[in-house]
Amino acid sequence: MAALRSRPRIAPRTGTAAIIAAVVGAVFALPLIAMLEFTLRDTDGGHSLDHWIDLFTPANAAKFQVVWLGLQNSLVLAVVTVVIMLALLVPTTIFVALRLPRWRRALEFVCLLPISIPAIVLVVGLAPVYQVIGRSLGTGVWSLAFAYGITVLPFTYRAIQSNLDAIDVRTLSEAARTLGASWLKVVLRVLVPNLRQGILAASLITVAVVLGEFTIASLLGRQNLQTALVVINKQDPYISIIVALLALMFSFVLLLVIGRFATVGESRRSSRR
Repeated sequence: MAALRSRPRIAPRTGTAAIIAAVVGAVFALPLIAMLEFTLRDTDGGHSLDHWIDLFTPANAAKFQVVWLGLQNSLVLAVVTVVIMLALLVPTTIFVALRLPRWRRALEFVCLLPISIPAIVLVVGLAPVYQVIGRSLGTGVWSLAFAYGITVLPFTYRAIQSNLDAIDVRTLSEAARTLGASWLKVVLRVLVPNLRQGILAASLITVAVVLGEFTIASLLGRQNLQTALVVINKQDPYISIIVALLALMFSFVLLLVIGRFATVGESRRSSRR
């Protein structure tokens, strides 16, 4: 006991933690402030809201139509990619954890493999696949979700798997089965609620990656937010920075909402216990 009490303090002091938080916050805030200042510049050398007003003026809707179309396509892609990712990854990781624990290394290797493959190489391999998809399912922008699902796989797998390792999956599933629950109820009503934080983190990562992806969409000839920003940047660089700043703010707000939702869910689950 004496040895445990004499162990040195590992956690930083309050003042040190505040300094670290301030430095990290400044690193993230300074580029955003610079972007905001750039969007407020006018032709007279001063600052005004003219560029922001131009973007949201209904009379300029046709001029900036490419931006709104790219944003709409990216949001559709984000939703479809999240659905595909969760529908494939969550059941697979649960099944491997319960039935095939020896195959976890193989699953981890397959899921982490895309991070070592450059996007341009991935597009070259997917081009013949997308020719078949185009003939059978159409060439809509939503079809990019299949490629994006592969791109986000390494990040979403780690988020879900780390949450899965934090709970006793086998004990929970066996207890539910003993009480007469089917496997579908075990997954949906027992395991998925305990994986809420991992699922939310994986969904946030997916949305962030989809909103910022350019290479795959450009090489496959699809239009998303990033390709639209390249087009509009040639016409009005201020508008492209404004839209990029709004996309970053959207991701930040989404992070806060998801974090708050996860905290509320965890507190409710703890109170029930």
